[in-house]
Amino acid sequence: MPQAAGLTNSDYQRSLLSGLDLFHDVHPDDIQALLQECERRDLITGEVLLSPDVPNEYIFIILSGALNIHVGSPDAPILATMEIGECAGEMSIIEDRDPSAYVIAAESTHVLVIHQSILWEMVNVSHQFSKNLLIVLSERVRSHNHYIAESFGNLQRFERNATTDALTGLGNRHAMDESFPREISRCQQDEKPISLIMIDVDQFKSFNDKFGHVAGDRALSAVAKVLQNQFRQRDLLVRYGGDEFAVLLPGVAEVEALAIADRVRIAVSGSTETSSDSLIQVPVNISLGVAQLAENSDGESLLRAADKALYRAKNAGRNAVSK
Repeated sequence: MPQAAGLTNSDYQRSLLSGLDLFHDVHPDDIQALLQECERRDLITGEVLLSPDVPNEYIFIILSGALNIHVGSPDAPILATMEIGECAGEMSIIEDRDPSAYVIAAESTHVLVIHQSILWEMVNVSHQFSKNLLIVLSERVRSHNHYIAESFGNLQRFERNATTDALTGLGNRHAMDESFPREISRCQQDEKPISLIMIDVDQFKSFNDKFGHVAGDRALSAVAKVLQNQFRQRDLLVRYGGDEFAVLLPGVAEVEALAIADRVRIAVSGSTETSSDSLIQVPVNISLGVAQLAENSDGESLLRAADKALYRAKNAGRNAVSK
């Protein structure tokens, strides 16, 4: 234990109790003798008070200054800041484990140091102190649960963003790589047809050159919205990349997929505007390539077949559907 100043002045002992969470409403006479066995420690800015894998036998109550909490590394972002009246180290004592985080002085800080043996004696002699300790522990558990929930939410957002195209809100190539093989395998097992439609916005580079990239992004978003309204909920629609989209149609044979593709082609035409306040419709056309999964084939073969069909549609003059 580093060198620390003793707490022998009874007036000082009484005055420090006010404002400290653990000593709220605790009668000074109940713990005065025990407080005389406690010490005060002075920390400089950046000094590490607690760290993982270093056993801890003390509770530290902040008398002045502040402590920062870091998880994983002292250089990690600050998870929380503890201020005057709050305490650190109690969880490692209760759980009889090493600290789970780094506790570092945010500035010049003074802490009251209570050894675990004295802590338990205080619990024995003061009902109010015991109650306060339970409150501190429950707040710490609540804080940990909030952090876990927040971390889980961040993970979910990360996973969602990893499979979602930021511009259109559709699934992206990563989502396609995950979901398409699974759905193809299911249809093969059920001996049901499955078709793929590849979609390309016609002359999109020229559109961008004429109206600008902002208008181009709006056009892609508008096309994506129309596509979402044209397909079933079970159909797997993704932004394949750039100005291309792909949609997998479970249970749909090629003949039906061709009819669907032509309906979609007609629906998309003239679906965007030059600006948010314009009433002038800018015609946007698409070409579509359709292919059905052949027997004993796989997703890669289906993708190549639909892609070749798409190029046939474009070579035929665009704004067309081909197989």
